[in-house]
Amino acid sequence: MHDKQKTEPVQTQSKKNDGNRTQLLIALAVLLASAAAFVFAMLPTNNESPAPQTKKVSATEGADSTQKESAELSAGTLFSDGFEPTISNEVAAPEDAPDGMVWIPGGEFSMGSDSESESICSLPGVTRDAVPIHRVYVDPFWMDATEVTNAQFAKFVEATGYVTVAETKPTLEEFPGAPPENLIAGSTVFAPTPVAVPLNNHLQWWAYIQNADWRHPLGPSSNLDGRENFPVVHVAYEDAAAYAKWAGKRLPTEAEWEFAARGGKAGELYAWGNELQPAGEFKANIYQGKFPVEGGDSGVDGFKGIAPVKQFEPNAYGLYDVAGNVWEWTSDWYRPDYYSTLAASGTVARNPQGPDSPYDPSEPTEKKRVHRGGSFLCTDLYCTRYMVGTRGKGEVRTASNHVGFRCVQSIPATD
Repeated sequence: MHDKQKTEPVQTQSKKNDGNRTQLLIALAVLLASAAAFVFAMLPTNNESPAPQTKKVSATEGADSTQKESAELSAGTLFSDGFEPTISNEVAAPEDAPDGMVWIPGGEFSMGSDSESESICSLPGVTRDAVPIHRVYVDPFWMDATEVTNAQFAKFVEATGYVTVAETKPTLEEFPGAPPENLIAGSTVFAPTPVAVPLNNHLQWWAYIQNADWRHPLGPSSNLDGRENFPVVHVAYEDAAAYAKWAGKRLPTEAEWEFAARGGKAGELYAWGNELQPAGEFKANIYQGKFPVEGGDSGVDGFKGIAPVKQFEPNAYGLYDVAGNVWEWTSDWYRPDYYSTLAASGTVARNPQGPDSPYDPSEPTEKKRVHRGGSFLCTDLYCTRYMVGTRGKGEVRTASNHVGFRCVQSIPATD
C-alpha cells in the first residue's frame, strides 16, 4: 500500500452582507470554479450554435508505405459505427531521446468514445461530446513520460521569474465595478462537503481560496514539502504553455494525447484494458467512496487525494498517469460538436489541431480548451472521465488543485 496523502483543512471565505460583494464573490466562484469542476454533464450539440470551423492541416509526410495505403483505403469512409484497428507507424525512435520523454510512433487510429459507454456511468452525458468515433492520423512525436512535477516547474520559475495566473491579482478590467478588496489572488480548491449532497451543482464542493497557487496547493497554510514529485497544479493554460515554450516543447493536441494514451490499442475503455480493476487492482489514482463528502475517499487505490507521479504501471508506450491523478491541458479549443465535423469530412483527419474557436453551449461566453485524462476526483458516482476516449474542458485562465499538464516535442522535419 502506498503512503496516503494527508488532507489539510480547506479554508472558506466569510459571507458578505453587502449585496454587491456577495454577487461578486459568486461571480468569481462561478468563473474560477466552473472550469475546475469541468461542468461534467455535457450538453448535446445545439443546432443553433455557431457553425464549427476547423484549422487547415497539411497532409502527413514520412509515413511508411503500409500506413499510407491504409489511409488511402480509409479515405471517404465514416467510422462512426465502431472502432477500427490502430495502424502505428513503423518508424524507429531517434537515437537521442530527450530526458524524461518517451517515443510515440504516431499512426492512424479510431478516436473518441462509444455512446454505449454511457451505461457504465452514473451521470449521463459523459460521452456525448466524444462521439462519433472517427479516424485520425498523427505524426510521430516525443511525450513526457509523466505530468510535469512541482520540482520541474520550480526550475522554470527560478530560471525565468514567471508568475502564474493564480498568483496574480485580478484587475478591474477583468471584473468591472468590483470592490478593490475583493480582487484577490487565488485559485479553486476542492472543498468536501460535511454531509452528502445532491450531485447537481458542482459549486457545492469547490471554493475560491485566497493565495492558493502552485506553491500552496491547498491554500496559504500548505506548501510543497514532500511534494516535489507530485504533479504541479493550479496552472492555467497560459502557465502550461509558457513552461512548454521554455522547455523547448509544446502542449499536445487532443488527437496526439489520445493516440499516446491508447498505447497502440484500439477501442479499449481504459489505458490498461476494458476492466476497471483487473485482478481486483486499481490501475490509476481515482476516487473511491462517497463523493464529495469529507473523508469520503476511501483511498483503496493507495491514495486519498493527489499522488506522486509514477505510482502505477505505465501504458504500452511508457506513459504514466494518463488516467486519473490530475487533468491535463491540451492545445485544442473545446467544442462539443468538433468530432462530428471531423467525421463529416469523409476522410482521415491528419494532425487535427482542433477548431478555430471555442464554444461551450453551457457557458457560451467562456473560452475553454480541452482537458484529458480525469483526476483523483473522478468517481463512478459522478465522473468517469478516466475512460481514455472521453473529454474534459476548462476556461483558459482558470486554475485548480486537480489540473496539471505534460508536454510533447515534435520530430524535426528531414529533407
